[in-house]
Amino acid sequence: MAQHSPPGRLVDIGGRRLHVYELGHGSPTVVLESGLAATSLSWRMVQNEIAKFARVISYDRAGLGWSDPAETPPLTAALVDDLHAVLRMAPPPYVLVGHSFGGLIVRAYANRYPEEVCGVVLVDPVRTEDWYPLSEDRRRMLARGAGLSRRGAWLARTGLVGWCLRSLLAGSRFLPKTIGAAASGKGSAVMKRLAGEVAKMPRDLWPMVVEHWSAPKSFLTMAAQLEALPQCAKETFDALPPERIPVIVLTAGGSAPPATRHVVAKGSGHWIHLDEPELVVAAVRDLVNSQRD
Repeated sequence: MAQHSPPGRLVDIGGRRLHVYELGHGSPTVVLESGLAATSLSWRMVQNEIAKFARVISYDRAGLGWSDPAETPPLTAALVDDLHAVLRMAPPPYVLVGHSFGGLIVRAYANRYPEEVCGVVLVDPVRTEDWYPLSEDRRRMLARGAGLSRRGAWLARTGLVGWCLRSLLAGSRFLPKTIGAAASGKGSAVMKRLAGEVAKMPRDLWPMVVEHWSAPKSFLTMAAQLEALPQCAKETFDALPPERIPVIVLTAGGSAPPATRHVVAKGSGHWIHLDEPELVVAAVRDLVNSQRD
């Protein structure tokens, strides 16, 4: 049973509820779209800062965090439908901010509803060309990831996932061999990477994240998203915002999709909003101010 109440509210989008967390005031509204299997909690540092100058919304996609599970595969069109239903609570225009997999969703949203969008920030976004057309190596990678996620759901039911995450966050370097063996030798590495990203968040959020990853639905949703990734990339391949909508892309290095501005976050890994949140806040502030001028 969940021990932590949702910090936001549960919004009914037609028989299902999605958790939405809102701060701040003013127009345009900033909308934060999380990466693969991440929740609204991953945006907390950025959201608190953006709330000082704008209304800002984060939410948990179906099957993650405090949100109800999805009834259909997590393909781009369905995810855009969910986001559009959530945003009935906030009038446009929107500055859309998408991390990683979330970049596909905000690109598709801006392409479908360009009249609602006044700016886009892509935070180390997924590159559609990496996943469509799908190479054999990538296909095997996704199959391994989905299989590992489904094993993670089983481990979550036993209570081992929560125990491991709590131990790692407490500074323990010991992980039972059972974890690695049950997940084909990869479980320990996955747990350490997950704990490493969680440790960058404010400490008061750690118990909530551990609780979410102690629930099998988080792993099952991640498996479904991995399996759907090639189709999502195909659906979004040509879905770029119209030229009139400014786009800022932040990457941890390398090239970026077409953008008004490309910022390289030299001190970051993939999770730029955890490593250098000030860069994301600055990009959002620029787009918000340009809309208000």
